[in-house]
Amino acid sequence: MLKLEALSVFYGGIHALRGIDMEVPDGKIITLIGANGAGKSTMLNSIVGLVKPASGTITWDGGDITRGDPRDIVSRGLVLIPEGRHVFPNLTVDENLTLGAYSRNDKAGIKKDRERCFELFPRLKERIHQHAGTLSGGEQQMLAVARGLMSSPKILMLDEPSLGLAPLVSKMIFDIIQEINKNGTTILLIEQNAHAALEISDYAYVLETGIITMQNTGAVLLKDDNIRKAYLGEGQ
Repeated sequence: MLKLEALSVFYGGIHALRGIDMEVPDGKIITLIGANGAGKSTMLNSIVGLVKPASGTITWDGGDITRGDPRDIVSRGLVLIPEGRHVFPNLTVDENLTLGAYSRNDKAGIKKDRERCFELFPRLKERIHQHAGTLSGGEQQMLAVARGLMSSPKILMLDEPSLGLAPLVSKMIFDIIQEINKNGTTILLIEQNAHAALEISDYAYVLETGIITMQNTGAVLLKDDNIRKAYLGEGQ
């Protein structure tokens, strides 16, 4: 289990997270929703060691990773797919996938995971020698997810995976996220498409200006009037 306790983070002079308590149980899909600037991305960056907390603790699999090195955190199985995809545009699809496995040396496992990525995203196999910068936005998001999977994550953290995608492509990405979870990978998801995210979530948290204001199962939050008005565009 990934656990955040009384986590406080300052980012760019702003008190971005204020005493956050959150749990991500093994094998579940956990979603974090909230407006822009609520602190969602800061939370993910804190978990993977890119931003150091001012106070509080982050524990994973029984160990304290609060101020861990990002490389060590990735090697322990916590992998972040950042907002905006951030594929390597001048490298091919194949080279991007190879870099995703940079911390591994199990050749058989790497080969198996590469084939699994092509099963999930057959379009990537068709474009294996194509430069990532020439792919469509949807294809780049597929590549970003596949590259993350090449690290063999225990927890896959996704920051706005549907951002800027056409509805059909977005639905496919959410379907793939569920498939990845069914295969045993825990998911921590940040997503502005709150309806789609809550539909697939086992549990969800609502973050407002650095504070968790609500939490419950995805199904319960989908029916909550305040959530429907604030994040689902209903009742306005």
